Amino acid sequence: MGAKYRIGIVGAGGIFKESHLSAWLENQEIEIVAICDVNEVRAHEIAVLAGAQLVYTDYKQLLAEANVDIVDICTPNLYHSEIAIAALQAGIHVICEKPDAVSPIEAQKMADAAAQSGKVLMTIRNNRFHPHAQFLQQYAKEGGLGEIYTGRCGWIRRRGIPGKGGWFTTKELSGGGPLIDLGVHFIDIAVWVMGNPKPVAVSGATYRKFADNDVSDSKHSSFGEAQSDGTFDVEDLAVGFIRFDNGATLQIEFSWASNIEEETYFVELRGTKAGASYRNYELSLFAENNGQLMDMKPSRSNRKPVKMHHANINHFLDCVAGRSEPIISPEHGVEMIKILSAIYESAATGREVRL
Repeated sequence: MGAKYRIGIVGAGGIFKESHLSAWLENQEIEIVAICDVNEVRAHEIAVLAGAQLVYTDYKQLLAEANVDIVDICTPNLYHSEIAIAALQAGIHVICEKPDAVSPIEAQKMADAAAQSGKVLMTIRNNRFHPHAQFLQQYAKEGGLGEIYTGRCGWIRRRGIPGKGGWFTTKELSGGGPLIDLGVHFIDIAVWVMGNPKPVAVSGATYRKFADNDVSDSKHSSFGEAQSDGTFDVEDLAVGFIRFDNGATLQIEFSWASNIEEETYFVELRGTKAGASYRNYELSLFAENNGQLMDMKPSRSNRKPVKMHHANINHFLDCVAGRSEPIISPEHGVEMIKILSAIYESAATGREVRL
């Protein structure tokens, strides 16, 4: 094996420590050389875990001095586009936590910078790398579902507000609540399996009903840094409806808190040949054969936990090395942020928004 790829990390908080760090450390092709975080103490702590020799509090200094091949961005959402564009313009490959950006304009700037630089830009879509999601996408691509004409998707929590009072619940930094935090995951799976039709119109509504509630039943509420006197100016539940250029439609619901039975994440699709229910990472198919209704479940003999972030990061490295073509493109990110932003606009105006 030749020289290793030199990696610089920008943002050393929970998502990097819990989901990215082990993926990088398990890969023999890379070396983490620099850690950047506005919290210098945290940056030094993560540098020790990562074996990095360089520590920064300003990403611009890292880009100028650390001689990295790849930057991994795990900052609050507001800064994703700024850092990604600067890295791409410096000739550095970029992998970025979701969401791509907080506005369609910024997402498009990222895509343009990637095209102009010739470097790989990939925003995390870790849920595409579950074996059942990949099976379903391939099954649909081969015509197994027939024409997919409608569906619904969501990630709904009973009580799971992340980092309450911190950047997650501060619209200026996050861009929104569960719609932009969770919607990215399963709207993406639904649209990907549907064959990436173009969204043409959306309508939606958002609610904030649990800003004063501190009860938690979800491990996800541990993300971020809660602040008792902080800001909560985002929604805690969003619902919506998306129309696509091929006539298909998709209902959505994403929440951090609501009075439901239990936390659930799902994609349900209706096709002319079969329907699919992908719920809590289990897949069922519903079809008809010789006049009989049939329920089917793919068999997965290997039931070990799937490390989806690891698979996503390994795919990114394969693309950087020229061994694979990206299954996640900057253009997918632009379309996603268009959808999310339009749903927020529809919620604010009470009207359908055309794209």
